[in-house]
Formats: sequence, structure tokens, C-alpha cells
Amino acid sequence: MQSRIPIGVLGATGVVGQRFIQMLERHPWFEVAWLAASDRSEGKTYGEAARWRLKTPIPAKVAGMKVFPATPEGAPRIIFAALDASIAAELEPRFAEAGCAVVSNSSALRMQSDVPLVIPEVNAEHIRLIDGQAWRKKSGGFVVTNPNCSAIGLVMALGPISQRFGLETVMAVTMQAVSGAGYPGVASLDILGNVIPYIAKEEEKMEEETRKLLGQMNGTKIIPASFAMSAQCNRVAVEDGHTESVSVRLKTKARPEEIIDAWNSYRSEPQELKLPSAPERPVVYLGASDRPQPRFDVDLGAGMTAAVGRLRPCGVLDWKFTVLSHNTIRGAAGAAVLNAELLQAKGYLPAG
Repeated sequence: MQSRIPIGVLGATGVVGQRFIQMLERHPWFEVAWLAASDRSEGKTYGEAARWRLKTPIPAKVAGMKVFPATPEGAPRIIFAALDASIAAELEPRFAEAGCAVVSNSSALRMQSDVPLVIPEVNAEHIRLIDGQAWRKKSGGFVVTNPNCSAIGLVMALGPISQRFGLETVMAVTMQAVSGAGYPGVASLDILGNVIPYIAKEEEKMEEETRKLLGQMNGTKIIPASFAMSAQCNRVAVEDGHTESVSVRLKTKARPEEIIDAWNSYRSEPQELKLPSAPERPVVYLGASDRPQPRFDVDLGAGMTAAVGRLRPCGVLDWKFTVLSHNTIRGAAGAAVLNAELLQAKGYLPAG
């Protein structure tokens, strides 16, 4: 690609907005050209408006950019959205109505029947839902979403075994990092030395989104997967990385080496297309008995790989295992960037 495509970031000052800016700094296809945030940031430079929370420095070019109002006027035609759900429910349709391609990290529209909920390695074909959106027909705009940060790691682990063996039952217990709550997130006196066994609406999102992601495209709609699903979600004192203990019952009996091979050999469309943010190996099985661990494994594949380990027989279902994924990269900004790359490769993105 000879010149980079200008994109905008909605909700640019938040943690996920910052991840977008970090990941796009040297992106070969996309270039940050427009930033928008809340009224209190409007008119300031990004360096003044954002309390930068990431370990790499704020990009100098972006630091000097002006923060604009969160309206479509003057915005690029490709928008990465990192908004709270209540705000996204209002703003994302406005941008799509104005002809923008909205690549969203918000939960607001994920379960809408004509909005694709996509993990490119698992259900890339679901992007065809775009064609039925009223926005698309009227203005050329559309909305595509990525999953909840806990659902995405789970489904990356489930996808290869679902494809090869089928699923009858899934049970998942999460240990979710504090960065998943945004900034300032959970008060230190609430989380240090503690586990909080409740994250609002998280269990419902995991159960609904997992079935939609692993569902089948039937004409202009998704038929959700029919397996039984139960999720329990907990907040723990970890900075980055959602760890999940998972048990599954398979439709077809499988040996452990077959399951591990399904994970380690798994490749899909992003790898075939060589999308810039796609990890070479989307799922990696770690053989050590005490892995994966966030401290050591969360950055596999530049934070885009799901690490799986501890596969063993389950006394209630068939098998149990542990999966770890980076919640603000693979589970948020990185997921949306990869969705945008898939859309570009499939010819869905406007020219700029």
C-alpha cells in the first residue's frame, strides 16, 4: 500500500483509545488523522487531554493533534470506536448514517442481528452481514464489532476444537485483569489482596457472544451455536491478561494429542492473507504444568495470540484447560484493528 489510509479514533483518551493510537503508530495501512473525545477534552491537544497510561511513549505527532467534537462532520470515513456502551449506542449509528465505516470495540450493537461480531480467525465470513445494514444501503456506512475481552480469548481456544470435534457444553470461570475495567477502574483498596466475583453484565456477554461467534451464517442472519454455555466472571489483581478455566464436552470424542494439534496447527484467513496484525500462530499450547501465566505469556504474538495450557480430563465433562489472552490488545484495540484489516482486504473499507 503506497500511502496510508486516514482513520479517526472515537473515545481517543481512554485506555482502549490509547491502545489504538499505540498500535497504529507504525501501522503499514492506517494512519491516525483525527481524534475525538468527551466535551472536556474538546479543543485541547491530545497530549493535554489524555492521561497516557501505556508503557511506550505517546507518539509525538499524535500528542500535538487537536481533539475534535465527537460528531461525523470533518471526520475520516474510517472510525475506530472505543466508547462506553451508552455513548456508543447513540454515536456509532450517527457515524454509520454519515457514511463512515465504524469498527467498534463497544458492546452497544454487538448482538444486533445485522451487525457482525467478528474474530477474523474464527468467523470472518460473518462480515457479510454488513451488506444488509440500512446504513450501508443508504450512505455506504456500516458498523462491525469485536467481542467482549473475556469472550474473545475463550472463543479463540474453542474455535479450533469446535471446528474439528464439535461442542456440546462449555463452562468457563474467568480471572480478569483490572485493566479490563478501564481507568481508573477498580479502587486499589477493593482489589488488592482480593477477588471480586462480579463484573456487571460480563457473564451474560460471554454466554451470548460466544454462541453468536461460533454460530452459522444462514443467508442474512446468524444462527447461534446450540451448545450449553455457563460463565462465571471474577476481577483479580492482575494488570493485563484475562485467564480462564474452561471445561468442555465434545460432540466427537478426541485424544489429548488431537486437541493440542487442533490448537497448534490452527491457521485461518488472517494468516493466509498475511494481515499486518495477525499473529503467525493465533493459538499456542504451552506444555508446562503451570502455564499460561499473565506475567510470562500475555504478550505472545505481540499480545494477539491466545495461550492455552493444562489440558486434562474433566470429571464432569470431557476435558478442561486454561486459556490466557491480552485483554486490551487481543481483547480490545488489537481485535478491532485486525477486523479493519480484514475489511480492507475484502474491499469493504472506503478509500479514505
